[in-house]
Amino acid sequence: MKWMITKYLLTAAVVVVVSEVAKRNDKLGALLVALPMVTILSMIWLHLENQPLEKIANHAWYTFWYVIPTLPMFLIFPVIVPRIGFWWSLLVSILITIGFFWIFAAFVRLWGIELNPAG
Repeated sequence: MKWMITKYLLTAAVVVVVSEVAKRNDKLGALLVALPMVTILSMIWLHLENQPLEKIANHAWYTFWYVIPTLPMFLIFPVIVPRIGFWWSLLVSILITIGFFWIFAAFVRLWGIELNPAG
């Protein structure tokens, strides 16, 4: 139980620190968020929990492919937020990201890369 609490506290601390930095400096906050800190922490947790190296390598592999269809959201959101407000922009960005994901997953399936999280 201590291990689980430690994981939660360290992971939460990363999010809190980054959001506090972002309040003070947009560019530095964005740079920190762009770093794959959650992925790195996840791989560390998997390793410390004696997960097979293949599982950790798969985690990194799929993370790469899942990041690509999320990137348009970071271009769309700043364009639409002044027009329709924060919450609607966030919702639209999320829906567009889901659409991009399914299109991207169908595209990379042509090369044998299966991204369906349920399959």
